Amino acid sequence: MTKKPFVGQSAIANGLLDLVHTDVCGPLSIPARGGFSYFITFTDDHSWYGYVYLMRYRFEAFGRFKEYRLEVENQTNRKNKSPSVGPRWFIGYPKETAGYYFYDPAEQKIFVSRNAVFLEKGFPSDSRHDEVLIEESNEEPHRDTKTSFEPTVHTDSVPVLRRSTRESRVPDSGFVGLTSQLDNDPKTYGEAMSDIDSDKWLEAMKSEMGSMGSNQVWTLVDPPKGARPVGCKWVYKRKLGANGEVTAYKVRLVAKGYTQRPEVDFEETYSPVAMAKSIRILLAIAAWYDYEIWQIDVKTAFLNGFVEEEIFMDQPEGFTAVGEEQKICHLQRSIYGLKQASRRWNTRFDEVIRGYDFIKNDYDPCVYKKISGSSVAYLVLYVDDILLIGNDVKMLGDIKAWLSTQFSMKDMGQASYILGIKIYRDRSRRLLGLTQSSYIEKVLKRFKMEHSKRGLLPMRHGIKLSKKQSPKTDEELKRMLNIPYASAVGSIQYAVECTKPDVAYALSVTSRYQACAGEAHWGAVKSILKYLKRTKDMFLIYGGGELILEGYSDASFQSDDGDAKS
Repeated sequence: MTKKPFVGQSAIANGLLDLVHTDVCGPLSIPARGGFSYFITFTDDHSWYGYVYLMRYRFEAFGRFKEYRLEVENQTNRKNKSPSVGPRWFIGYPKETAGYYFYDPAEQKIFVSRNAVFLEKGFPSDSRHDEVLIEESNEEPHRDTKTSFEPTVHTDSVPVLRRSTRESRVPDSGFVGLTSQLDNDPKTYGEAMSDIDSDKWLEAMKSEMGSMGSNQVWTLVDPPKGARPVGCKWVYKRKLGANGEVTAYKVRLVAKGYTQRPEVDFEETYSPVAMAKSIRILLAIAAWYDYEIWQIDVKTAFLNGFVEEEIFMDQPEGFTAVGEEQKICHLQRSIYGLKQASRRWNTRFDEVIRGYDFIKNDYDPCVYKKISGSSVAYLVLYVDDILLIGNDVKMLGDIKAWLSTQFSMKDMGQASYILGIKIYRDRSRRLLGLTQSSYIEKVLKRFKMEHSKRGLLPMRHGIKLSKKQSPKTDEELKRMLNIPYASAVGSIQYAVECTKPDVAYALSVTSRYQACAGEAHWGAVKSILKYLKRTKDMFLIYGGGELILEGYSDASFQSDDGDAKS
């Protein structure tokens, strides 16, 4: 039934699913992958969580609605009370709200609705004379439910705003991919064999091949007709400790995923990781309640995922099977480098951990919780790094032992260093400190600021940036093209998310000009880096005070000369 347009703005709904907005868009001028030309959206007015379903034809809308209704009713334990469209009697107009009064003879009740089609063409003797086709408003009283719910991605209905299928570089650990440009690790098999640490690299490669064999990652087969095997390469990384010392030589055999063909070698690629703010929140809770914080590393995590597509790969350089040089690898497991590898691993881990009675967090899909009596445990997953946080040592030990039966694990003990963040604890005072001194030193070196002066403030007083300071001449444009402005902003952003909220405002201002940065904007970014040099050894401290969430915001529309946006 066609709904009438809303006029004006009404109050926000009091509870989940009290009011749901929906709209159908299409046909699209260029169909999406898979032949989808329409999409339908459902948005809850209370929480503003939304679902998007792709459709090939407009008539699929009702089927998508039923799919959506089942999903949200299951999550919120609320039922749709609106009946199907049917005849009711119009009896008047309400004074307090827009719409009409209707009488339902079947249920003998009066209600208000604004969605109606009046049947005015019948004769007076027609039994339908005073009837209208209406859709009743939901009169279900408000219930106490969860404050929000998280949409589930359906395999046969991909969100219209698709995640990029471009291969993402996933860090083994440490500095989220930034340090790869700062270290002198071998880039090829030949460089590794001529490196001063060649014996260590060779030992690591043999260990990697051992993992491939024990996990039955592939089988050697003769190339099938028409097969297009993807290439592979060795990736070398010196793993650093909290003080920058080399703690391990890590080698990964990585498939050249950029040669994979969409919808042939892969489909879905998105895989979540724990948000930095989720980690900080849980660490703050752990500090306040004096919880245990343990760290576990999953060895060759991606090899735990199973490949659903038929994929062939070349044999690894330096480890070609003697007498079977002409054969190729038929992949059974999700090797590193495949576009779907991280998704396959995350899906497998999610299935396993929920089978052990862990409950996934609604807001962060990589945070899990388990409660047993007075014992509570939190599990945080960041690719292959796991944090276990809880108040019961025995319970945490049981979880760790059980995980070891499912995956190959390395027990790291008490968490002291994760994702480039040092963790210091003073349990007698229930204090926990976080710092990224090593990470910041590497960022300063990368942008040639390691010998600069130390700044007192992240943004100098009186500095006012605007688009008017963008390059005007070809010479200025050419100079700014050689300045890694966006890269510097991104490097600072990671520090802000983890341990440096004090430079959040300065970063917010400078990040507005990434598309039109000039000398003044670059100077402001360097001021932030100078300030980070001065404060790199300082800590973000949790504990000591009350466990209260406080938020701060600032709107300054008039100070923006560009477009008056805060």
